[in-house]
Amino acid sequence: MKITKVTPWLIEAPLSYLDTADDDKDSGVMREYLFVEVSTDEGITGWGEVTAKGPRARPICAGLKHVSDLIEGDDPRLIEKIWNKIFRAYTFMGSRGLTTNMISAVDIALWDIRGKVLGLPVSELFGGPVRDGVPIYCHPKNGSSVEDTAQHARAIVETGQKAMKLDPFVPKHEEELDGYLTGKLSAESENLGVERIAAIREAVGPDIELMVDCHGRFDVPTAIRLGRALEPYTLTWFEEPVPVESTHALRQVRENVGVPICVGERHHTRWDFVPVLENELADFIMPDVTWTGGISEIKKIATMAEAYYIPISPHDAGGPINVLAGAHAMASVPNHYRVETWRARLNSYDVMIDHPLDIRGDKIYLSDRPGLGIEMDKDYMRAHVIEGYGG
Repeated sequence: MKITKVTPWLIEAPLSYLDTADDDKDSGVMREYLFVEVSTDEGITGWGEVTAKGPRARPICAGLKHVSDLIEGDDPRLIEKIWNKIFRAYTFMGSRGLTTNMISAVDIALWDIRGKVLGLPVSELFGGPVRDGVPIYCHPKNGSSVEDTAQHARAIVETGQKAMKLDPFVPKHEEELDGYLTGKLSAESENLGVERIAAIREAVGPDIELMVDCHGRFDVPTAIRLGRALEPYTLTWFEEPVPVESTHALRQVRENVGVPICVGERHHTRWDFVPVLENELADFIMPDVTWTGGISEIKKIATMAEAYYIPISPHDAGGPINVLAGAHAMASVPNHYRVETWRARLNSYDVMIDHPLDIRGDKIYLSDRPGLGIEMDKDYMRAHVIEGYGG
């Protein structure tokens, strides 16, 4: 079997939060998804994904056309060899970010192909699952009022979910509007954010796991102040309190707040996690399977973290391939915490795939279908492709 082509598909599809009948007000919201198809000369196709949209998705699509030329004719069985071939081909241009985004999509697709060839789910290719159902968490939205946010959190709990996360600190600082990051936060946003978390905790009770995401936006004193303000609300974690570039800043925050720290969505490859683990900078790590290097790489990162007894919780801000790739990888990981999902239910994905994801309560259940367990609906994709970026 030989690889014949790598095809990126950038499409627009609906976005909603609950994916239930009472969520109609979100039904008009669209977002971009970037899927990657790896074709072979025997007609078996694998699917990958990169969580990317807007200006970041376009160079990834362009780069994947060069990757297609690079690996055309290769045996898709040689996943590790192809991973390193792509990684080393771009070393002089930078081995993180764009490079690992492209590798991730191809790697996920190659595992999908391998499972289909062997007639097994991807999760069975790593020694089999260690649990029935892979735990997940999702997001409430910042509503038009504090009470609206709390009500949405209550609605999520009613679906059976047991963990949720949000970035409550909006609106952002005025100096961020043009992309200039000061690290500051207005007093209004700070107070509103803390009020939102207090209201959610009161609404959902003490047993629901609650996480706060800062998206790496704050300077050290702001992050410390926010972390201390959130201590009364029993957070599972305080995520990316400072920008990713400085481990020194992260250490300062960690040493001065009484909440668990989570980092990792902006870390790429196992090498980026070495200083985090060795220097005890986080209580949880959260690599994104579509950014850090695919299923192959997130499995290695999970094993590294297991040696430190640090839980791993794959980041997800994308579509069904992102969710499934993370879930298949985590099915056999003893130190897995939860796979992130954007929605309490994932029915809005149904229009683009041939087999709905099986979400029951706070777990996703993997099917016994080979590979990742789904096929993308290419008719839907052709009808929703962004011109010049697919097929």
